[in-house]
Amino acid sequence: FPRNGRPFGGCPSAIGNLELDPLPLMHDIQCLGVYTSGGDAPGMNACLRATVRTALANDLEVVGIRRGYEGMIDGDFVEMDRRSVSNIVQTGGTILKSARSTDFLTEEGRTRAADNLERYDVDGLIAIGGDGTFRGASKLNDEHGIPVVGCPGTIDNDLFGTDTTIGYDTALNTAIENIDRIRDTADAHNRLFLIEVMGRDAGFIALNCGIGGGAELILIPETITEMDMIKERIFSLMSAQRRSTIVVVAEGDELGGARGIEQALREDPTFEDIDLRSTILGHIQRGGAPTAGDRVLASRLGVAAVEALLDGHTDVMVGFVNGETKLTPLRNVYSRKKSIDYDLLKLTQILS
Repeated sequence: FPRNGRPFGGCPSAIGNLELDPLPLMHDIQCLGVYTSGGDAPGMNACLRATVRTALANDLEVVGIRRGYEGMIDGDFVEMDRRSVSNIVQTGGTILKSARSTDFLTEEGRTRAADNLERYDVDGLIAIGGDGTFRGASKLNDEHGIPVVGCPGTIDNDLFGTDTTIGYDTALNTAIENIDRIRDTADAHNRLFLIEVMGRDAGFIALNCGIGGGAELILIPETITEMDMIKERIFSLMSAQRRSTIVVVAEGDELGGARGIEQALREDPTFEDIDLRSTILGHIQRGGAPTAGDRVLASRLGVAAVEALLDGHTDVMVGFVNGETKLTPLRNVYSRKKSIDYDLLKLTQILS
């Protein structure tokens, strides 16, 4: 243990490329609250485990808040100890459950949540979730002065301030595994498959699993998709008597995802002899045991979040950038758009 008595040392921090010294302790944390909010992501439990055990190692009390902001408003709190997070690092979902709260969008709802936090003596929060979670956390900090640090938990990998989010690696591998399975049946029947993956308004899953799964065409929200171009490309592929053709589509693609493209192709007489199927992988990408990568990432971020809070930081997210833990203001996380790697787009054109 270092001289400050904290295991693992302090959390290196940065906003952009500017390295920051730890802030002076402006708040004395005695009881830490932790919650998961928004869509679940594999690795959230690993992050919970790391958060709870790091807080306990620093002699803090820990309170778990069930069902995110909805549970915060309802006072659905539970005391947590080391045993409460035993044997969960390998499980998907979240033991604290998650929910979306319309009441928390109102000032009255946030006041009720803050009153419950005060009633349970919670004087610091760790929020695990995505941009909606962080918007709510930032509101609590601004309106009620509650210190909060966020951990990026979303399969979409669309959060500014971190190279990878908790759950993304697992979702990506799940998608690739299913694409491989679909490829087998596509090959057996000389079929064209349109496979829709999750990602909301971001194409990170589609782009990377499309490359990893050998897709002949990848459609993502970050690029302009023209139906005539898609038809021309698909017709060219099928006319070349390929044994199978896989098209990976992000759910946020402007043409309506896999179903929208399938309908447009079926309405075109040119494609009436093409054996066409569409598959939406959907929420299967959210579940299952997290990969080793997600477990390690979630554990590191959980530890770093507690350390950052104890060092006086608030209204920030801990992320992992170029192999280092970094801090980014929450307002930057949810107001800035994370860019995809456009070199990968060029790669798809070469490989397909």
